[in-house]
Amino acid sequence: MKSRKSRKGKASAGERATAGVPTGVVGLGLMGISIATCLLAAGHPVAGIDLDGRKRRSAAGRIRALLEEMRRQKLLRERPVAVLRRFAAADDYAALRDAQVVVEAITENVETKKRVIASVEAAVGPATIIGSNTSAIPISLLQKDAAYPERVLGTHWAEPAHVTRFMEIICGEQTDPQNAECVRVLSRFWGKEASIVRRDIRGFITNRCMYALLREAFHLVESGYATIEDVDRSLRNDFGYWITFAGPFRYMDLTGVPAYETVMRDLLPELCRSTEVPRLISDVVKSGAQGVANARGFYKYTPASARRWEKRFLEFTYDIRALALKYPGDSGERAGARPRAGKTVGQ
Repeated sequence: MKSRKSRKGKASAGERATAGVPTGVVGLGLMGISIATCLLAAGHPVAGIDLDGRKRRSAAGRIRALLEEMRRQKLLRERPVAVLRRFAAADDYAALRDAQVVVEAITENVETKKRVIASVEAAVGPATIIGSNTSAIPISLLQKDAAYPERVLGTHWAEPAHVTRFMEIICGEQTDPQNAECVRVLSRFWGKEASIVRRDIRGFITNRCMYALLREAFHLVESGYATIEDVDRSLRNDFGYWITFAGPFRYMDLTGVPAYETVMRDLLPELCRSTEVPRLISDVVKSGAQGVANARGFYKYTPASARRWEKRFLEFTYDIRALALKYPGDSGERAGARPRAGKTVGQ
């Protein structure tokens, strides 16, 4: 296939690296559609696999809507209709036969994911990299029974995957580090600033930190120290102000490391260490609430206000992406070395 052209008529480095590299996405739900959109926008041909006929039939329309928004936000030069020519939906894993990278984005269940990985392996060549989009499942569990476990790794995306710069690449016990590095190199052309989790651990980086924060947030509310609104307000106006600019270690450097050690001595023993799911979230879930998806959650919504919050969240995601790009991270500064280039996909 032909490379996309820049405004000056020459293909960019990202376009040259990705154009013509076939990829696949298994699962065309919310996350699978945005992952497919991201790969298409980067120049990849994408085969989308889903056994649900309704999802397959609606996939192109849903992807086109996301591509049109990307074009309005100036993140896409091509016309969406041209990009969509690189996409094909199917219910047969044989459609993945040429894919060099496949991402599964199905339900968060170990056995179901293992069956999908087996189906992908039966369809692709032995050098094809298989990424599992999971929020917490240890990748080593997904490698068990795989024909080529060294090519199975985790690719933890954030929704909306076609906008956010986040990605965690997780190595299982048997993952070949070169495959992880190869995905990291490709992820730059997907608009990601990826991190590699070098040893397999449940929850990876962000979810382990986030759920520690959530546990303390629920503790403060359930113990009567603060309301839901007050916890949200404080975190939004403190963490929310600096976290896009700097991670916690950089922030401590910027604001004075010794003070944090002093506070830790007194505060850490008093933090919540419960291993139980908080009663508050269990009660909300038991009530049938799903959040803005059905206009019921920790806050009260009307159907109209829930849609407004969804729209505002997407607009904010584009805005925060632009802000983050204005202040790029210096991930290589600490080690003083540039990332090592990985092997070419398919080698």
